[in-house]
Amino acid sequence: MPEQTERPTLEVCLSPALLHLYDLAQKIVVVIDVLRATSTICTALYHGAQKVIPVDSVEKCMEIGRQLGAVTAGERDGHIAPGLEHGNSPLEYPASFIQNKTLVLTTTNGTRLLHMAKDAEEIVIGSFLNLSAICAYLLSRNKPVMLACAGWKDRINLEDSLLAGAIIHRIKSHFDIQCDAALIVEQLYEATHHRLMEHMQQASHYQRLTRHGFQQDIAYCLTIDGANVLPVYRDGAIALA
Repeated sequence: MPEQTERPTLEVCLSPALLHLYDLAQKIVVVIDVLRATSTICTALYHGAQKVIPVDSVEKCMEIGRQLGAVTAGERDGHIAPGLEHGNSPLEYPASFIQNKTLVLTTTNGTRLLHMAKDAEEIVIGSFLNLSAICAYLLSRNKPVMLACAGWKDRINLEDSLLAGAIIHRIKSHFDIQCDAALIVEQLYEATHHRLMEHMQQASHYQRLTRHGFQQDIAYCLTIDGANVLPVYRDGAIALA
């Protein structure tokens, strides 16, 4: 009989507050913040940004922006953070604006999680916009994977869980999955994937963003392969692989 090759593991962390429970060494971590940090990062790079520098504070964002002559952007609780030029809407970053520029970005949840995952072997950026690129990369690397959801202020959220489920749905046969969180999110995605937008209307972040008039952002962020690139986080910056 042919020799059986051992499949790499795949796990899901549903909240940054749980990340300390996992060993990230020698793992590829997919950072997921669907609404809206990782969607904005994918969009900016897809439209020609040179790189995105994620930072954890508004002050640092402004300082690095001045040093580099970069676009400074970010939000706190869904609003453009005071002192910054732009927000966290992916629709703010068409090619006509962002091409060949550096974007310095700070957000409530996603940029914080990027820094928390520093012990990983690799960190890549995941969204519905680059679902196929992420899945193809994970299959090609054939290494242990952690799908890390940014959530909302350490609370589990629906949209990040759905994306984790979508990734697992596509690649599960190539991985050893012994993680209940992975089973939960895949079952959630399988039950709702044909009506994602309708299902999202129950989500707390949907309600939060629609109160601020960001309905178009939500629809865009749920568009599969709308910005199908592979952003990789290395040496403090995110660029295309």
